[in-house]
Amino acid sequence: MPEVREFSLPNVGPGPDPFTLDALPESATFVVLLFQRDYYCTNCRSQVQAVADRIDDFRARDATPVSILPESVERADAWQERYELPYPLLADPDAAVSDDYDQPVRFGFLGRFSDFLGRMPEVVIVDRRTEPPSVGYVHQGRSTFDRPSVDDLLGELDALREA
Repeated sequence: MPEVREFSLPNVGPGPDPFTLDALPESATFVVLLFQRDYYCTNCRSQVQAVADRIDDFRARDATPVSILPESVERADAWQERYELPYPLLADPDAAVSDDYDQPVRFGFLGRFSDFLGRMPEVVIVDRRTEPPSVGYVHQGRSTFDRPSVDDLLGELDALREA
């Protein structure tokens, strides 16, 4: 599992801007980092909307979803204008944070030119009950469709809370 790395990224959604893990309130016991593929990814767009629809379920588990888009602030802002996400939406234009968290990339350089290659989706749940925070769960997608459902994520949060 990757280790928790501190980072600072522009946030076009609710919450601190710039966003850092430390800037979240202590009540955010868990942070669900949703690493997206790119601006055009329809599965990513569906995922952020599904998480938004269930935001109260995440909050009931003291969890804050955070979507990280490896795109410019302008493109992230276009998502926010369209979807009005009730949680942080971060722009990672150089994909530096995505790389720090080992987001899978298929076919390296060639992956930048094809939607079926390139970055794969990833989810990392950060457990802030420990000092320093630890990684409680990781899902690294093998395809554009390979991502946990909202129910799967809520189940993982329940398991972490009970551990």
